[in-house]
Amino acid sequence: MKFETPAKTNPIDNLKVVGQPIHRIDGELKTTGRAMYAYEWHDPNMRYAYGYPLGSAIAKGRIKSMDVAAVQKSPGVLSVVTTLSVGDLGKGKLNTAKLFGGDKIEHYHQAIAVVVAETFEQARAAASLIQVDYQEESAAFDLAAAKGSAVKPKDAGGAPPDSAVGDFDGAFKSAAVSFDGTYTTPDQSHAMMEPHASIAAWDDDELTVWTSSQMIDWWRSDLAATLGMEKEKIHLMSPFIGGGFGGKLFLRSDAVLAALAAKAAGRPVKVALPRPFIANNTTHRPATIQRIRIGAQRDGKITAIGHESWSGDLPGGGLETAAMQTRLLYAGENRMTAMRLAELNLPEGNAMRAPGEAPGLMALEIAIDEMAEKLGIDPIEFRIVNDTQVDPENPERPFSHRNLIGCLKLGAERFGWSERKQPGLRREGNWLVGLGVAAGFRNNLVMPSGARVRLAGDGVVTVETDMTDIGTGSYTIIAQTAAEMMGVTVEKVGVHLGDSRFPVSAGSGGQFGANSATSGVYAACIKLREAVAKKLGFNSNDVVFENGQVRSGNRSVALAEAAGSDGLVGEDTMEWGDLTDTHQQSTFSGHFVEVGVDAATGETRIRRMLAVCAAGRIINPITARSQVIGAMTMGAGLALSEELAVDTRHGFFVNHDLAGYEVPVHADIPHQDVIFMDETDPMSSPMKAKGIGELGLCGVSAAIANAIYNATGVRVRHYPITLDKVIGGLPEVA
Repeated sequence: MKFETPAKTNPIDNLKVVGQPIHRIDGELKTTGRAMYAYEWHDPNMRYAYGYPLGSAIAKGRIKSMDVAAVQKSPGVLSVVTTLSVGDLGKGKLNTAKLFGGDKIEHYHQAIAVVVAETFEQARAAASLIQVDYQEESAAFDLAAAKGSAVKPKDAGGAPPDSAVGDFDGAFKSAAVSFDGTYTTPDQSHAMMEPHASIAAWDDDELTVWTSSQMIDWWRSDLAATLGMEKEKIHLMSPFIGGGFGGKLFLRSDAVLAALAAKAAGRPVKVALPRPFIANNTTHRPATIQRIRIGAQRDGKITAIGHESWSGDLPGGGLETAAMQTRLLYAGENRMTAMRLAELNLPEGNAMRAPGEAPGLMALEIAIDEMAEKLGIDPIEFRIVNDTQVDPENPERPFSHRNLIGCLKLGAERFGWSERKQPGLRREGNWLVGLGVAAGFRNNLVMPSGARVRLAGDGVVTVETDMTDIGTGSYTIIAQTAAEMMGVTVEKVGVHLGDSRFPVSAGSGGQFGANSATSGVYAACIKLREAVAKKLGFNSNDVVFENGQVRSGNRSVALAEAAGSDGLVGEDTMEWGDLTDTHQQSTFSGHFVEVGVDAATGETRIRRMLAVCAAGRIINPITARSQVIGAMTMGAGLALSEELAVDTRHGFFVNHDLAGYEVPVHADIPHQDVIFMDETDPMSSPMKAKGIGELGLCGVSAAIANAIYNATGVRVRHYPITLDKVIGGLPEVA
């Protein structure tokens, strides 16, 4: 099926199941410990061995030699696979650096060996005995130092790295009021609870891998390319994932090491990457330097807006597209964005939750507040004055649906924005109290997504798709979609995910997963409905599926009877026309935060948070709310504590564990609330929905920063906003 025209009334609009607050159908499995994650998979007929990886101790250079003699004599060791012994392996299309194979070192902790033993402890102990002789090369690790050598890349995630409309320089120079500020965001880690982990088993020349992957088909394709084998001979399974945040979008070394180790040992092998590997061996959000310039009339109308960003990555890597949202979020006739890429030899920078917009809005939404202050305009009013219903760079291209103003106005009312005081004037005991706001923006992305839907003789509907559930509720919303389409309850729907034997889906990431995957299920259900109607001799145009019955005119047949003993199957893939080209499809939010800052120490405590989100139809308000409050919590970390500290001598992230890399938890925030605007977007999909998971993060950190300024009068432009950056501007007498 191809979605080429705006959605009209369809079975989803009945909203008997879709749109309802249904608890996760996989919740009981997870809360009782019966959901098997990658490393926990267990077949009693298999005799597992354990692999432990070794990472490079240098950031750039070559391996001259590796001595594994002591390892091979260690207790319990079954085999040792080194990057030299396997030779020059391939590289996946979506990987920047090689995951394994050959003597070249491209970053610190690049995998160079895996030791296989009878127990995990034996493998870990033996891996420490490998002797490696390196030839180290000079390298670059400091973005600020490399900024001057940054270059204009060919593209920015498929878009041009630069954009220009009107005369930005002229308009900025002649503006009645202008602002010019530079902001920085640090390298940040996904730090998900479940590490990257895989189990591999061979059956002759066929490979089975249980892993933790957000994108089954991407991993399968790149694993085949890496190992130099046919994709069809790889079976990948990832039914449950303990968090990914973009860190598991692309094939990682655990799957490659497990496959090679299992081949060498002749047994199934489990490999879990140690916690330090998550920061240094896998991927991270790269640091940025951002310059934002805004010019406006005295009435607050923006006349010039410019956003420049610098980030770094390995050779062949890509940008952190931090200026992209500035092309679309606010009006202004004269505009400029530019993004530059520096070559750094740090571990690979790549997608982390809301890539581009997350760090971009961390800067832009502070700059908007700073400009509002210079103008003497309330920051919410300033944002409203500069709202736009068309693409500012292409005014002939309207937004499909945009209600940022509604988010801001409703949020201001519910949050008590009218009680906000001037900076530094509200005090409660030792606490300086402030309110902050920021707009949230994230594009609505769609991906082709397939599914297979079976109807059995007992009336049970089963959905099969390689879509994954990274804790976001995919199992539940897919069940809701199938139930709505086939006229049954959720209890009559079974969902099977994360298996490469199933139709290729959108996968989980980029806020495209839910809308795309449910649309794929919608398409498959249309095929199944047609098969049912044909078998019963019904006119498929007027058939109704409701309460477990199939009805056409005065005739009604039980769905189970229609299936018959052999059952029926519908399979299809949702593909997309040009509606995303003719209309700008985006999601919006207003983020509101209240903080208390200790007047003596500068310690910040978040007191309450509110997100008001406009993201099309909300398929399940419970799972959507969970995504948003989780994203808000992550935004608190990005604002206040999360920073990968770079050792600029040796090129690695020093605080590469959960003791040194501090992430917040829900207990750190006493009160969070989420409001979803009641809306649909027929141009987005037959579901009339959009993504929500990334939007919950976009703008949060800036709202916290703006609240800290309102509390203290101290403006911090460099994240994270730790107490040492605040304390110097606090009152001399606490």
